[in-house]
Amino acid sequence: MRPEAVAAMVPFLTERFGNPSGSHGVARDARRAIDEARDRVADVIGCGPGEVVFTGGGTEGDNTAIGGAAAGRSVCPAAEHHAVLHAVERAGGTVVAVDALARVDLDALAAALGPDVAVVSVMAVNNEVGSVNDLAAVASVVRDRAPGALLHTDAVQAACWLDLRQLWPHVDLLSLSGHKFGGPKGVGVLAVREGSALEAIIVGGGQERERRSGTHNVPGIVALTEALALTDEQRVEENVRIGALRDRLVDRLTGSVPGVRETVPRTAKVAGSAHVMVEDVEGEALLFLLDRAGVCASAASSCASGAMEPSHVLAAMGIEPAWSGGAVRLSLGRTTADADVDRALDVFADVVPTLRSRMRPRVAP
Repeated sequence: MRPEAVAAMVPFLTERFGNPSGSHGVARDARRAIDEARDRVADVIGCGPGEVVFTGGGTEGDNTAIGGAAAGRSVCPAAEHHAVLHAVERAGGTVVAVDALARVDLDALAAALGPDVAVVSVMAVNNEVGSVNDLAAVASVVRDRAPGALLHTDAVQAACWLDLRQLWPHVDLLSLSGHKFGGPKGVGVLAVREGSALEAIIVGGGQERERRSGTHNVPGIVALTEALALTDEQRVEENVRIGALRDRLVDRLTGSVPGVRETVPRTAKVAGSAHVMVEDVEGEALLFLLDRAGVCASAASSCASGAMEPSHVLAAMGIEPAWSGGAVRLSLGRTTADADVDRALDVFADVVPTLRSRMRPRVAP
């Protein structure tokens, strides 16, 4: 978490402890904090304050977008985060193809749309390989082929890298999660365009204008807001700094370690993504050795067990198993420094040859 977000959170964990749904003075103080946070979040997204719904995180926002849409079919690309993909599959919706860079295939999307579609969900930035979808082009297809459908974007991975004000005009629903930009885990935002027919999937208390019931997580909301505002303020400079670190990391990896290739061209993805594939290594063993040496990496999406699972994103991209089996997802961000890149390069140069020597079949005497 950003230190400023922690500092913003502390008073609401202590003396400013009120439930904003109450009517007494302590509750009204909490309500004012929520209202102020809503105004600040709306400014970063470019929406109206009344269009901001505070949630329990990105998964809840994604599930609400799919499950809360009016009766009708849901559609999403095959490389979506499981919070969207599984929701669409559970609803009996349609999953369409992506291109070799994990971006939605616009022709396949157009072919899947029709008047029976209630919601289309296309992520702004892919959570595994970092590729960016052209939401303006997606919106054009959706408005033409399914004009009655809501368009949702999972923007959880976008807030650090893209100006959300450039995304919002094209969509009806937009999900964020606080922990992706220096806020706490377990709190998020779903922006809902005024007039959108979206039913609540969490009911009971009528909070958030009947769109998401439950006592507000005031400390989380305040901290998320502080982190989001700072992210927005520093985004341009951080993109330049982190992009340079990423370029050095990937250039050295692909140039000095044989059999390493970049998964998605840098022109098609965000600055913090350094997803690479290592030929002739076993991915789980590679991640184990990296972790043991102090380099935190992953392969596919994080799952409940923490275990490695095959990447549905790489499969949808058509990556052959010889390469996808050694895929490594390296993420750079606000806290990444030159020394971190140097350490990662040193460790990779050591562990990849070690793994290959262990995997090389022995010749009988």
